[in-house]
Amino acid sequence: MAQHKSAKKRIRSNEKRKTRNKGVLSKVKTLVKNVRTAEDKAKAEEHLKTAVSYLDKIGNKKVLHKNNISRKKSSLTRYVNNLKAAEK
Repeated sequence: MAQHKSAKKRIRSNEKRKTRNKGVLSKVKTLVKNVRTAEDKAKAEEHLKTAVSYLDKIGNKKVLHKNNISRKKSSLTRYVNNLKAAEK
C-alpha cells in the first residue's frame, strides 16, 4: 500500500486513466473490426475514414503510442487497397 501522499494520488489518477483508456481501446477494436468485416470496398473505405480519424484523435491525446497508431492505419489501408485490387 502506498505511504506517500503523491503515491496515493498516483494510484487514483492511474485508475481514472485506466477506466478512460479502456473505453477508447474498445472503440478502436470495434472500428478496426468494422473495416475488416465490410462486405464491399465502398463500405470498407467509409469505415476506414472513420477509423483513421479516430486513431489520429487518440494519437493527439497520447492514449496509444504514435508508432502503434501508424501501424494500425497502415495495416487497415493496405487491407482496403487489396480489396480494391481484388475486385477489378
